[in-house]
Parts: sequence; C-alpha cells; structure tokens
Amino acid sequence: MASSTYSLSFLLLLMLIFQSVKHCSSISFSLSVEKPEEEVIVSSPKGTFTAGFYAVGQNAYSFAIWFTQTHPNQNVVVVWMANRDQPVNGKRSKLTLLKTGNLVLTDAGQSNVWSTNTASFKPLELHLHDTGNLVLRESDSLSILWQSFDFPTDTLLAGQILRKNTNLVSSRSESNYSSGFYKLFFDFENVLRLLYQGSRVSSVYWPDPWLQSNDFGRSTYNDSRVVVLEASGNLVSSDNFTFRTCDYKTVLQRRLTLHHDGIVRVYSRKDGEEKWSVSGQFRSQPCMVHGICGPNSVCSYDPRRGRKCSCIPGYSWINKQDWSEGCKANFPLWCNINKTLHEYESRFLHLPKVDFYGYDYGFFRNHTFEQCKNLCLSLCQCKGFQHSFSEENGVFQCYPKTQLLNGRGGHSTGSIFLRLPLSYDYESPTQDDDGKGLACLTNDGGVRQLERSYVKGKENGSVNVMLWFASGLGGVEILCIFLVWCFLFRNNKKLQVGVEKQGYALAAATGFQKFTYSELKQATRGFSQEIGRGGGGIVYKGVLSDNRVVAIKRLHEVANQGETEFLAEVSIIGRLNHMNLIDMWGYCAEGKHRLLVYEYMENGSLAENLSSNSSALDCVKRYNIALGTARGLAYLHEECLEWILHCDIKPQNILLDSDYQPKVADFGLSKLLNRNNLNNSSFSRIRGTRGYMAPEWVFNLPITSKVDVYSYGIVVLEMITGKSPTTGVQITEIGTESHHHERLVTWVRDKRRTGSEMASSWVDQIVDPALGSNYDVNKMEILATVALECVEEQKDERPSMSQVAERLQSHEHDS
Repeated sequence: MASSTYSLSFLLLLMLIFQSVKHCSSISFSLSVEKPEEEVIVSSPKGTFTAGFYAVGQNAYSFAIWFTQTHPNQNVVVVWMANRDQPVNGKRSKLTLLKTGNLVLTDAGQSNVWSTNTASFKPLELHLHDTGNLVLRESDSLSILWQSFDFPTDTLLAGQILRKNTNLVSSRSESNYSSGFYKLFFDFENVLRLLYQGSRVSSVYWPDPWLQSNDFGRSTYNDSRVVVLEASGNLVSSDNFTFRTCDYKTVLQRRLTLHHDGIVRVYSRKDGEEKWSVSGQFRSQPCMVHGICGPNSVCSYDPRRGRKCSCIPGYSWINKQDWSEGCKANFPLWCNINKTLHEYESRFLHLPKVDFYGYDYGFFRNHTFEQCKNLCLSLCQCKGFQHSFSEENGVFQCYPKTQLLNGRGGHSTGSIFLRLPLSYDYESPTQDDDGKGLACLTNDGGVRQLERSYVKGKENGSVNVMLWFASGLGGVEILCIFLVWCFLFRNNKKLQVGVEKQGYALAAATGFQKFTYSELKQATRGFSQEIGRGGGGIVYKGVLSDNRVVAIKRLHEVANQGETEFLAEVSIIGRLNHMNLIDMWGYCAEGKHRLLVYEYMENGSLAENLSSNSSALDCVKRYNIALGTARGLAYLHEECLEWILHCDIKPQNILLDSDYQPKVADFGLSKLLNRNNLNNSSFSRIRGTRGYMAPEWVFNLPITSKVDVYSYGIVVLEMITGKSPTTGVQITEIGTESHHHERLVTWVRDKRRTGSEMASSWVDQIVDPALGSNYDVNKMEILATVALECVEEQKDERPSMSQVAERLQSHEHDS
C-alpha cells in the first residue's frame, strides 16, 4: 500500500460458516516493521502528518505520528506515540487490525504491546486527519471507535482537547521518548498544573504552589476540566487560565509540548517552512522547575550556557553522569550522632541569594537569627535554615529545612544558612572535578537496545497444518471467552482511569511517596506491632526499606470512600507543615486499602504518658506540651492556606517525640471548612470523643474553630490534674462512707472559687499527685486559668488558639 495513500478502508467480511471462529481469530490487516516500503502506512490528505513505525533506538521502534519531513536537514517532530514506554523489536513485530475491530501492536515475542481496545464487526476505516488525529471509525456510520487525540503523550496539537482524565507527560530526554518526570494535568480542584514526579518525591511547581487558586486568577468551580490550543495562538482552559502566543491572531501550524526539562513551550511555523519558532512558554524561569538538579544541589541559569547544577558545600555528586540524582553529604548526618553533642558539632555557612523551596520544619514568625539557629541545632534532621526579613509584615521569618530540594541560585531575596560539621571548612560551593558543574541539558544516552534473539528454524508445512488445525479446534472456545473477558475488563478499566489521574494532585507541594500495599505490609511485618488505635483506624509500627522507622495508620472509617475523595483530603494534609504537627511521609491508596505513613514518635502519645504516672512528664514538659499543642492548632486555624478544624483533640492525638515536643496527629481528615464561612454547620454528624466535645456538638449549634479550643482546654486540665474527663472526679465526703463523681471542669472551677479561703494556692488542690511537690505553681496556675477560659460554655467567651499560644509563650518568657 503506497505511502501517499491518505485513507485505508478495511472491510471485515462476516462469514456464515464458522462465524464465531473468524470473529475470534481472523486478521483483516497486518503491517510488518521489517518492510521498508510499508514503514509509512498513512499520510494526511495534505501530507502534513505521517503515521507509521518510528525508530526510537537501536533495534527499537514505536508506532507514532509525526510532522511529515519535507526538508532533508529538518528534525523529525513526533507528536504522538502508541508504545513510548515499551518499544518493539525491529524484526517480526506487527501492527494488526483484527476482524473483531481491535488494532493491536504485537512484539516479536508475540506479546501484545499496545492496542486500541475496541470492538466492532462492521466495516472499519483508519484515517489520519490534517489535524494530526488518527481515527479508527466505522465506514458506514462514521462512528469513531478510537482516536489518538484522546490519548496524548507529550504534545497537544491545535484543536486537540486535554481533558480531565488525560495529561501530558514529558519525555525522558531529547533522545529518549519514554515517559519522563513532568506532567501537565488537572488536579482535583479543577486547576491546570505542572507536576514534578520523581522516584521518591513529587511536587507541583506551576502555578506557584504557595498561592491559592484565586491569587493567580484561577477558578475551581468549572469541573469540565478542558484546555485547548487554538490555531490562532490562543490557549484557553476551563479554570480561566488563558495564554496567547507572541504571534497571536495568525493562523499557523502550532503545537504545545511539555519538554523533558519541565517547561511547556508553544511552537509555530508557516506551512512548508523548515524551522519551528518558540512563540510562548508557561514557566519563564528555568530554575523554578522542581527536581531539575536533584537534592542538595543548586540550579543556576546563564542565557548563553543554559542551566547548570552544582553541589552545595560539603556535598558531592552521587552520579556525575545524571544530575537528577543530586548530591550526598561528605559527613555523617546529625541524626546518627549523639544528640548531646549536636550543639557543639555544627557551624553554619551563609549562602547568599540561594533558596530551597519546600520541606520546611515549620514557619516561625518574629524569630531572631540566634533563635532560628538554636532551633535548627536542636533538630537532628535540620540541614540548614532560611532567615529573612519580611517588609510586608515587618518581622523576621525563620524556616528550618529538613531537606534541601529544589535549590536555585541568583534568588534576589533568598538566603540559606547551611549546617555543616564544625571540623569541615568549606567556604565556596563544591563543583565538578572540572569546576563547571553539570549541564542539565545533557542527554542520558537514549533508548537502550532491545537485546532479543529470534532464531528462525526450518519449518515443515504439513506438520504446521495439523498443529494449527488441532490448536484451532481446541482453542476456539477459550479465545472467545478471553475476548469477552477483555471487553468487560476494558470497561472496568475505564472507570478507574479518572481516579488514577487524581493521584497526581497529591503531590501538590508535598513530596509524598506513594507506597504499595505490599511494601507497607512488609514494613509492618504483616501489621503485627500495634501501637495505637482510634475511630479512624489502627496504627502500626514499621520499618521502611531505607531503615526509617515509621508509624503506619491503616484507615477503616474511610475504607469505602472513593479514591478521588481520599486523595483530595490527604492532599490537604500535605500542604500543612509545622513543627507541632505530625509529618506525613506517604500514603497508599490501592484497591480498598487506605493507609497513611507518618514519622514515628519515640515517646508515644500524651495519653500513654499520663496513664503511666511516669515522673518523666514533669511540670516543665507539661507546660511545653500545652504551648506546642496550642501553636499547632493556631497554625491549623489561622496560618495555613486552608482552614482546618481538627474536631477530635484528645491526649491520644497528641504525640511526643524523643525530646517530649508535642505533635498534633489526625488533623485534616475532618471536614474542610471555608475560612470565610464562620457559621458553617454542614457537619453531617457529631465528631469527637466523649468528655472532650464542646457543647455545640450536643445542641446542634454552628461549628467553628472554638470546638477545638474547648477540647484543648479539657486536655490541659487533664495534664494538670492527671484525671480523665471521661471517668469524672471521685469526691469522698469527710467522715462518711458516701462518694460520687463530678465533672472535671466543675471540680476545678470549685477549687478555684474556694481557693481564696485557703492558705495555699488553689492549684495545690488540683495538681497531679505524680508531680509531687516539684512543680512551678505559677506555671500550673496560668495553665489552669487559660484552660478554664477555653472550656467556657459560650463559644464567644473562649479565646482563639493564637491568643492561647501568645499568653503561654509570654508567661514562659516572663518566668
């Protein structure tokens, strides 16, 4: 069939005899990769596009569509590939149209590499349009069974629509067409975003992830999720994002490509011209692309030389041939060193105009340089900190860094203080051996050769006929059943595609790792060591493959929740980052399994420490736990990008690290409220734990952040007294045998009211006996006073969590 033919009609004749056999196994059309004259199978009517087998490496081919090459020195521009991640061998591989209506690409080993997953017994037609869309349709009705526009790779052509269940995925390099690290997709908020998805971490880098959608003019209300590039150079998206090329209003050949460097570029040219021109791009700052230089390295940009990656001082390349692997430390990490020596083993090297985005241990407002430095020294996982002055707020800001990722140099306002061992003397950035750093645009060698051997022996015709006859009679029924099963599987698979795409949204500015269920089962040794449980699920201790100790929560309350909803809620958690909030490292959403992977807290929960009557939980630690918990809740209520109510504050959800610093757990899985809706009452049922719940839940009043304030007050009273609110306080009358139980809040209020009649402080009457006499009366009194204010019956009389944190912090400094 000649290459100039622009339309192929494949007639599928239905036979009256052995009809079911032919439907299951007959071949209507077959194209071999070994025939040069048939390498190009179809051209578009005007010859703009060509479809056929395209060489992607030595002895490796993909079925592809590309702009027809009209000039000898013109580079081939591939716009679509069927099997980009699984090239077929250059021998004995075929593209076949079965009489069942399925177009199948078969490798030399007779395995199906790719197919359209279509079915029809009517006459079919394969047509390549001048738009670049390859269409498989029924000849009589022109009903489309499949089209390449519905399955884009890294390129969007003019008129092609990117929909909610599809995305663009970059190539691995200029010469390697397999799937790379970058994706253009619609997230669960209906916003078009660019995502870096590495082997272990992932994050959104466009639009700026620290901004809310309305801050950069996007709309989250249109759930149609479509974007299209018009021939005039205008790109329109359903989230109100519009983009116009520099040659807008001129009808040209156009394409939008997500490149292996993470940048989306729009190209244009006149028909018949040789070269393409860049007429626009989404991200104009090359070093703002995440993952471009790997961990512990800095990206710099020179318009003449392009991007360059350099290791930071004290670090060296993991692989000098691959910049994406980043750099490793030339010294032991502090978490592996005796904690008592941290303060004396570190120094800080100032790297001006250098910034690392994300992975902050927390945000600390109005911290001096010394306070920020001491905070970093107290954390073994702190690798450095950013300290800067905010002209907008008029205060200094402190950002301790647990990981040094997404580094960029030449940042006008950024400045990092790198933590290094005292014995190391690094005053200048570490470079390559040649001092030039690594060039980020270097290719990685292209597609590897498919090393497969196929030996063709001498065949006996009569034996083959007998074998085919016997195999055909015996396998007809199996083949027919298999085709029916494939048809049902395909329909079921389509229902899952949209959910799988939503998983990309989880990466928004987080760095989460997606674990498989088998990985977490192995890490927990079959979920054998339980360390906690609650209404949301059971928590197990585990050890990951990289020897990190983790707490893995196996959720059961949301086990029947759709995966899309689960990922949407969990992605909210990923945006929250504070030193008094538990750090989530990953998740698993596989089938019915829903698991969350958290950092492991060595000293367990506050509830465990209170019930053990351990002397380790002294007065100072209890005060610091109350202060840290207040800071974490204030962040959830007022400082983070989303307004999060916890709705289940209790000692079981306050975890303690090795230094007894508190971290609030189980936040973000309750209902997310709009920050501006102060009278939201959309909770469908009562949430929380008996004894810690605010009166609003019982009397069906509007739910605000004050429900968390009330629960916090109960927890503080429990820390002071050592008495649980769920069991009450046993009161024994002097001189009698009778006793009764009283509410914890009422009991403490009575003690404060009658305390003025006693010589000693009223706090002495309520303090936990486990403290003995070794406690600060003033600290206990301020805690009790604040706690009683938090448990007022009327929510408007309770303070906010930020007010609580300020009062406790000011008293801490005064004392």
